[in-house]
Amino acid sequence: MDQKVFDELPEEIIIRECKVGKKILISTMLSAKIYPKKELQTLYKKRWHIEVDFRHLKTTLGMDILSCKTPEMCKKEIWIYFLAYNLLRLLVAQSAIIYGLTPRQISFKHALQILNTYLLLNQVVDENMLALIAKRTVGNRPGRIEPREVKRRPKPYKLLMKPRGAAREDILKNGHPKKAK
Repeated sequence: MDQKVFDELPEEIIIRECKVGKKILISTMLSAKIYPKKELQTLYKKRWHIEVDFRHLKTTLGMDILSCKTPEMCKKEIWIYFLAYNLLRLLVAQSAIIYGLTPRQISFKHALQILNTYLLLNQVVDENMLALIAKRTVGNRPGRIEPREVKRRPKPYKLLMKPRGAAREDILKNGHPKKAK
């Protein structure tokens, strides 16, 4: 945000705090009549879908590491990922409509795998593809809690921070670095 936008923001904001079940929710939706506790709780639960969508963008589609070097090209690369995500969601939505499901019931990863297979075989999008996409459904798991931790351990090697050729020359000149214990 630029300085002008920051200066236009208020010095303070009024918030509403309410306890719903075992959670304390904080919101700027102040009116309890217009926004009852249960509605705030429902919105909070829907937030999980946003987290899953970000995971699909970053992990399932591979946007976790961008390959471009300049900010302008990185923006273009991100837009391409958004385009791919939305096109795949469109296929999922079409499949859901035809087979009487909601789009959230269909596995995003499975739909991606089906689409990749069809593209590999130079097949066109057809009823068979939509039927295959609709076959793999995911369960509704309300109240699911997952740890926010990484299971995979980091590799014992440092990141390559210089051109590979220069790193090879260093190894030829000095040998491999000693292993840290």
